[in-house]
Amino acid sequence: MTTYIRKCNLKDVHELQKIAYETFEETFGPQNSPENLKAYLEKSFTVEQLEKEVAEPNSQFFFLYKSGEIAGYLKVNTGGAQTESMGEETLEIERIYVRQAFQKKGLGRYLLEKAIEVARECHKKRIWLGVWEKNENAIAFYRKKGFVQMDAHSFYMGDEEQVDWIMSKTLS
Repeated sequence: MTTYIRKCNLKDVHELQKIAYETFEETFGPQNSPENLKAYLEKSFTVEQLEKEVAEPNSQFFFLYKSGEIAGYLKVNTGGAQTESMGEETLEIERIYVRQAFQKKGLGRYLLEKAIEVARECHKKRIWLGVWEKNENAIAFYRKKGFVQMDAHSFYMGDEEQVDWIMSKTLS
């Protein structure tokens, strides 16, 4: 059962849209209203929006494969593509998702390791991410991997304001 990661390009946008919708709904659907979830998905994951994001020079997307199937994906940002101004020495993990059918198999670690690899290649000293304060499984995973909460910011799911913790990890 081979596990590998491949960088995405513009030809991958439709597959990216499919996994983005699926993983976002799996992760946040049960705790949010269908209207707010739909509003967020229709704004954030259009083909046009994803094409723009994939083409952004300071962003990179990667697919995680397990046994020939896309099991998850990762989006990292540097420079001005970061969703918060954290400085030039940082890399943001904007999206890191594993499909429900592939969870609890250690695959999130592969995506996190890829993000750290990219950060080191870009000579970054710190990685950071935003995680919903109610996503206890993700928070526990990041803490286990050495992330600490350093701040919080607002995240809008449709018209509902939610709080994301900003967690970071200094690279050695």
